[in-house]
Amino acid sequence: MKKILVPTDFSDHAEYALKVAAQIARKNNGEIYILHMLELPHLASDGIGESNAVGTSSALPEVMFFMQKTRERFEEILSQPYLEGITVVEAIQFEKAFDGIITHSKKHDIDLIVMGSHGASGFHEMFIGSNTEKVVRTSDVPVLVIKKEEGEFNPQKFVFASDFSDEIKKPFEKAVYFANSFGVHMHLVLINTPSDFKSTHAAEKRMHDFASKFSIDNGYTSHVYNDVNVEKGILHFANSVNADLIGMSTHGRHGLSHFFNGSISEDLVNHSVRPVITFRI
Repeated sequence: MKKILVPTDFSDHAEYALKVAAQIARKNNGEIYILHMLELPHLASDGIGESNAVGTSSALPEVMFFMQKTRERFEEILSQPYLEGITVVEAIQFEKAFDGIITHSKKHDIDLIVMGSHGASGFHEMFIGSNTEKVVRTSDVPVLVIKKEEGEFNPQKFVFASDFSDEIKKPFEKAVYFANSFGVHMHLVLINTPSDFKSTHAAEKRMHDFASKFSIDNGYTSHVYNDVNVEKGILHFANSVNADLIGMSTHGRHGLSHFFNGSISEDLVNHSVRPVITFRI
């Protein structure tokens, strides 16, 4: 996790995400890319990119005004003590929030996106509605969603919920890499529901056979948890073990995995009070 992208609208929740990103960058000797989108509809086709790009529209007083204000906010952020000693690259893009985040992530080979969220009411300002769902669902790199001021971000209990089928191997590999980088103990949980029930023996065997193929430095504990649906099961189990972080996989443009049917990953991002990290299948 050498390159970390933090989209910002300069809200408190965006700063919560930046503080966590700073701790991750410091721990991994990484760098942070801070991105702010200026959504000016009449400039949508003008082709202005990052803040150092030059285009005919850059001469417009309105554009210059907003860019100057954004640079002033960037200067305030860069002066914060928690960023001292960390390489930070700031950028302004004239693009819709979701498009700008995904484009910037691919352009700079980002390893992790860290975003701030209000929770059930959705992301603040530019992170509302479909933007949240699209970034979580379609990002090729892991997305870490921060809900509140975390203080020291040093997760020790990492809950990873899944059905532990073969298609989860790729995202689980990324989850293990994240866990190993923090020395985290993983709690693997399979949620049993009335419509998709497995015996404890079968569920535990599936999890053990799955996990045995990976090197989890700080070990793991497997759990089978019964609940009325998957989302409630994950939230209730995370509460029961006092989890520091919840992880899950998403299925990208083709919908969620068989286990995370419907919009469970997006719902969890909204409803969980704990940090959530998603890994695309």
